[in-house]
Amino acid sequence: MALGLVGLGRMGANMVERLREGGHEITVWDRDAGTTAQVAEHTGATAADSLADLVQRLRAPRLVWVMVPSGDPTESTILALRDLLSPGDVLIDGGNSNFRDSMRRGALLAEADVEMVDAGTSGGIWGLKNGYCLMVGGSDRAYGLVEPYLTTLAPEGGLLHTGPLGSGHFVKMVHNGVEYGMLAAIGEGFEVMEASPFDLDLPAIAELWNHGSVVSSWLMELLADAYQKNPTLKGLAGYVDDSGEGRWTVAEAIAENVFTPVIALSLLSRIRSRQPESYGAKVIAALRNEFGGHAIHSEAEAEAEGDRGPSTD
Repeated sequence: MALGLVGLGRMGANMVERLREGGHEITVWDRDAGTTAQVAEHTGATAADSLADLVQRLRAPRLVWVMVPSGDPTESTILALRDLLSPGDVLIDGGNSNFRDSMRRGALLAEADVEMVDAGTSGGIWGLKNGYCLMVGGSDRAYGLVEPYLTTLAPEGGLLHTGPLGSGHFVKMVHNGVEYGMLAAIGEGFEVMEASPFDLDLPAIAELWNHGSVVSSWLMELLADAYQKNPTLKGLAGYVDDSGEGRWTVAEAIAENVFTPVIALSLLSRIRSRQPESYGAKVIAALRNEFGGHAIHSEAEAEAEGDRGPSTD
């Protein structure tokens, strides 16, 4: 039994390499033929020239891992594979899909007697070296078929069968919501220190906090690494994207009447980071001038001042 892996971006390609190092037979395909050839040559995997060719090269029960961007790319890939796979085969979605989409897609595949596994995957570009934390939903049968590959991909203690289909991506969704809050707290703390009256060595503090501190963590280690490469973070724009999981976590919390202010505010902070100028802040400035006669600053003045003292509304 071999595994087919579709989607050879940074994570997908690294997963192929880790699986091949673990002795697994892997067949790969990416819509970019050059990428397919490059990964196959580098890892010793078998290259397929199409989705149909990939499926044909696998032995039953076929296992196909989809590692493509969430949304339409995942949807179209799964629908295409539904028409190519046979009863008893298993499709694994290792991307950042919404758990409700995973449950819906699983139902579509079940119509063709194909099972689906949703594998929430964390580890990023470090997964090749350190392994991937895997949160996996699906039937006992499907999980059992995929488990040998999961065990190779995960570090010790980094694999959990979370429950039925959908539960894997649900747990990964919450994981990323928690990540949003942790990143926001670290960023805010270092901004307070950067703005302080002391000439603090922020790279040294990031390194310090990795030794015996209660906030020591992999994230803090990564920050220390980032400061080592760029001590002043020169050239970096404070523009922070989100891939959807934080939004889904907040939406699910609201639906379940669960109080998650830290995750919600960290999501809103990311959205605010993408605005070069806040129109809402302009409205507030205009209103404060109207009801209290508070000074209105020009854009040039606001940029030059940077630090304004508190005022009373």
